[in-house]
Amino acid sequence: MSRSNWRDHDWQLVHAVPQAPLLHMALDEALLAEVAEGRRPPTLRLWEWAAPAVVIGRFQSLRNEVDGDAARRHGIDVVRRISGGGAMFIEPGNTITYSIYAPLSMVEGLSFQESYALMDSWVLEALRELGIEAWYQPLNDIASAAGKIGGAAQTRRGGALLHHVTMAYDIDAAKMLDVLRIGREKLSDKGTASAAKRVDPLRSQTGLPRAAIVERMLATFRRLHGLADGPLREEELAQAQALVRDKFGTGTWIADVA
Repeated sequence: MSRSNWRDHDWQLVHAVPQAPLLHMALDEALLAEVAEGRRPPTLRLWEWAAPAVVIGRFQSLRNEVDGDAARRHGIDVVRRISGGGAMFIEPGNTITYSIYAPLSMVEGLSFQESYALMDSWVLEALRELGIEAWYQPLNDIASAAGKIGGAAQTRRGGALLHHVTMAYDIDAAKMLDVLRIGREKLSDKGTASAAKRVDPLRSQTGLPRAAIVERMLATFRRLHGLADGPLREEELAQAQALVRDKFGTGTWIADVA
């Protein structure tokens, strides 16, 4: 099979109303399956958050990454996603999160590092258009001279790839360090650990409102690859809600790597 290009596909944008953290986790699994099985075209989903959250990677230890007492004190949900990578601290309005659901043909013959670089290329162009000289920092960071801007994670199922990115627009560093166990003593010998990295949010680097950055990102994707607005279908939402009930909202899943 030869590798396909961005323009070989009819990309669709899903940009829905703010959703609960658990539903976002489930939507990633549901939409990845829809693309893998050919029921949905390749899709860019821009997330809007209805509540604060800590999102841990598929293989991370819950105890290593999150101070549960602090999370409860701050009213922060703790959820686990299906992709790998490190923990993300989320507050509505302070992050820009998106997922790309792409056919595996797009990364045919590429290494994991090359696939990350390919999937991040359009957002690097958008950031440069905003005056930020950003680059891909292997394996899964988007960075500039001022510091880390965001992190990516991937998973592959069936005939499709999920590439998921969260970028910091603004950040409450004190709260983040209260909730995440960055730099604290490791509590478990299981799970992937996170490294503390200096984060420099997009708000301080651009001076722009979050909405203006999102608008530029979508315009750049649309110009480079084509992008049509599309709805989140009722059956997809219902499937995600079932996944919340049966999988993502269960203690078994969230504490799978304790």
